[in-house]
Amino acid sequence: MSEVSRRWRPPFPLDVEGVLAPLRRGRGDPCLRHDGGGRTWLTANTADGPGTLVFRVCGDGTVEARAWGGGANVLLDGLPELLGAADDDTGFVAHHDAVARARRRSPLLRLTRTGRVWDALVPAVLEQKVTTHEARRSWRELCRWFGEPAPGPTPVGLRVPPTPAAIRAVTEWQWHRAGVDLRRRTTLVAAARVAHRLEEAAIHGGERGRALLRKVPGIGVWTAAEIAQRAWGDPDAVSFGDLHTPSLVGHALVGCPLDDGGMAEVLAPYAPQRQRVVRYLQAAGYSRPRFGPRAPVRNYRAI
Repeated sequence: MSEVSRRWRPPFPLDVEGVLAPLRRGRGDPCLRHDGGGRTWLTANTADGPGTLVFRVCGDGTVEARAWGGGANVLLDGLPELLGAADDDTGFVAHHDAVARARRRSPLLRLTRTGRVWDALVPAVLEQKVTTHEARRSWRELCRWFGEPAPGPTPVGLRVPPTPAAIRAVTEWQWHRAGVDLRRRTTLVAAARVAHRLEEAAIHGGERGRALLRKVPGIGVWTAAEIAQRAWGDPDAVSFGDLHTPSLVGHALVGCPLDDGGMAEVLAPYAPQRQRVVRYLQAAGYSRPRFGPRAPVRNYRAI
């Protein structure tokens, strides 16, 4: 398989793992891996086919990248935006001391933009109303069983996310085996049927793009925001409806937990960059206080 390569010199210092953190679904993610040699491996579905991208940052700041597969050139073309080159925080003002401190601690934070809706949609739907552990397990298993092996001389176990066609072909017992309940698999199949149209959301961006995603039954405000944050680096797409985010924002900014309405009020001065505030707080290590038992991990295989 032929290899294509490219070098890119970003006009800003890079924090690769920080920028790509929203894309990584746990340490065992079969589609994104940081290896011991300072390289990052990423797989994707593109309009030109599946592809594998690997890159590393050299001592002089230059990014050396190689790619394989039908989507190789698409991935290389999108490398700058993947690493935050399209992110623009012009006009951002920290209205809270906690945000100002978090921003100083993470001066290299930039928002990634993959340009691909489908690859962000599948794990986002899997994360609906279940624990992180459950969602990541289902993601690994769907990729392993229904995603293609990553093109090129890649590390063992690297896979391309399952395509819309692959998702439509998953049988009921296979969904059950992967631990995906009826509601989430119905949403995934519905999205797979119109996946080519959903890619337009990344072109529209903003609220218009999120509204297009919400036309799919089962994709609401939370899921659309999770996709938008990754597919087009939407700086204003807050994950309203999240179990943890309102409490995190509340404790960090006003010293008490909030609901979605309260979070919307506190973050209002930051529009149209409200999600950037959440990323700064997360990067700074803020989290909601943990009280009581954790949510139980359900075993859909036994249902």
